[in-house]
Amino acid sequence: MSGVEESFDITMCCASCGIGQVDDIKLKKCTACYLVKYCSIKCQKQQRPKHKRACKKRAAELHDEILFKQPQSNHLGDCPICCLPLSIDEKKSTMMACCSKLICLGCNYASQMREFEGKLQHSCPFCRHPRAKSQKEADLDMMKRVEANDPIAICQMGERCSDEGDYESAFEYLIKAAGLGDAGAHYRLSAMYYEGKGVQKDKKKEVSHLEEAAIGGHSRARHNLGVIEKENGRNDRAVKHWIIAANMGYDGPLENLKLEYREGLVSKEDYASALRGHQTAVDATKSSQRDEAEAARIK
Repeated sequence: MSGVEESFDITMCCASCGIGQVDDIKLKKCTACYLVKYCSIKCQKQQRPKHKRACKKRAAELHDEILFKQPQSNHLGDCPICCLPLSIDEKKSTMMACCSKLICLGCNYASQMREFEGKLQHSCPFCRHPRAKSQKEADLDMMKRVEANDPIAICQMGERCSDEGDYESAFEYLIKAAGLGDAGAHYRLSAMYYEGKGVQKDKKKEVSHLEEAAIGGHSRARHNLGVIEKENGRNDRAVKHWIIAANMGYDGPLENLKLEYREGLVSKEDYASALRGHQTAVDATKSSQRDEAEAARIK
């Protein structure tokens, strides 16, 4: 007999009755914590009182792993033409009603100059669809995208309804866009639950939508989460949110991080790293073409 004991994988047995996984018995993981497996719903319910505490703890840990992961880009993504990151400043990009693509100011300006010099028909820089000649045509183009379940177009319609005071329609559009993964829609929903416009004020739902938006790369939502955590006395979590937001090029948390550093709540290394990350993100959105377009717009 070997002196080395064979290891036994407890996850290959039902956490309640102990039956092992064989050909005719398939075990399913607890979808909250993924720590244990069960052979049936009956066993899962029987084990729940014993497993509840450990399950909640592990589920919270898994949630935080996702929540505090640095997004690869902000929620606007990259310009589909020049492939450079879009600026967080939404005034520096334009949404095309025909295809719902966000085009940076530089690419939009370059397209307009090409059309002007070549005396060409005005068209979308991305899909080359003729540009709408009136607001009515633009609205029809956007509705086509809405009907195609385009989350960006749906979110835009929700924002428009909200601005017009039609909060019931705004909520319907935004909740649909959020379900399709639009971070901007989650952020607008958090604002509705905060202000109580069209819905009952609900702090839990407000935070939930802020978290979904933050995970999707929405830096303003991330900053707001930091403010909420600071108000709740959880300074370490607030600082984490602000550093992530700063690393995406958002100016909002810089002053907060400076104050935390002065009070000794943020290390010199972390503060310096956040400043470098912020500048790197801002520099990544710059190009000579965008600078030229910005200069032309100012004139």
